[in-house]
Amino acid sequence: MSLFLLNVLLAIAWGALTGNFEPENLIGGFILAYLILWLAFSRNPQTHYFQRFPKAIEFILFMAWEIFLANLRVAVTVLSPRPRLRPAVVGVPLSLKSPAEISLLMNLLTLTPGTLSLDVSSDRKILFVHTLWLESPEEFIQKIKQDYERRIMELFE
Repeated sequence: MSLFLLNVLLAIAWGALTGNFEPENLIGGFILAYLILWLAFSRNPQTHYFQRFPKAIEFILFMAWEIFLANLRVAVTVLSPRPRLRPAVVGVPLSLKSPAEISLLMNLLTLTPGTLSLDVSSDRKILFVHTLWLESPEEFIQKIKQDYERRIMELFE
């Protein structure tokens, strides 16, 4: 059984023991279960759960911040009397290899307002992305590679 599944089951057991299935209590149970599992399994070299979980939390917070900033930028653009749009399609070279990693990147870019993943080349080496505000293609590519692609590679390593 994976440690994540065990962590979730222990959090549900915590909710059953306390008789409270409110989200705050389940999150507290999840954190408590994580600490217990960490004490029990952290010395096992085959366990990657304790390295990946903090990266996943950091990634979720990063995405929430990026979505917030993109929504703010779209709102400013929509409310401006003269919107400064520079729409363009950019080919982003991919370092990601697996279809799951590429799909995650495409979905996250599409989820972020102002960008839309259009297609992947047949050899899976280039991702075509539409953006509303292209200042510099190099900066845009660098941002996707450093902010999104790097974090996805860390999650899937």
